Amino acid sequence: MINAYERKKQPAVVRRSLLDHGAQLCMLHGVASLTLQAVAEAAGVTKGGLLHHFRSKQELVEAIFEDLLASFDAGLEEAMAGDPEPHGRFTRAYIHETLDLIDDGRFSPWAALTMAMLADAGLRHRWADWLQQRLERHRITDGAPSLQIVRYAADGLWLASLIGEVEADPAKRSALFHQLIAMTKDSAP
Repeated sequence: MINAYERKKQPAVVRRSLLDHGAQLCMLHGVASLTLQAVAEAAGVTKGGLLHHFRSKQELVEAIFEDLLASFDAGLEEAMAGDPEPHGRFTRAYIHETLDLIDDGRFSPWAALTMAMLADAGLRHRWADWLQQRLERHRITDGAPSLQIVRYAADGLWLASLIGEVEADPAKRSALFHQLIAMTKDSAP
């Protein structure tokens, strides 16, 4: 086995490992219980190695949030690319990605970070900024108030899933999903 002093430094690999293990620990124990030492140990690096990438727990949490947001954004782009109908395209992709989070369960990294976002103004502002930029980009196709209501409904389903209030029956959840999708098409300009 190669020890930390013998292996080649691979900062991108180490950073990725820290983000992945940090997200996993947030998922398992919550953001409040996250410690830099636990993340370093899980990733197989020293605490000093972690601090080389992230100067504080807050910086690590923000980086995990940004990483998950980038993944969510990539999923949106992929879903939009496969949707031939311009009107409501962003909203349909948003529904798909948001409801996929429900399928991932209450113990996903997003669940832990959503709860942290409710208490952390910086994360809330980052989410709001990201969403505002996307909505501005898709204002012509997704600016209708009826589409905003559909996105709010998807957000409500996600938050309800965090407290265990979402319909457990997959058929009923599927019906909710299809109803939301249909609402994006019923609101054509």
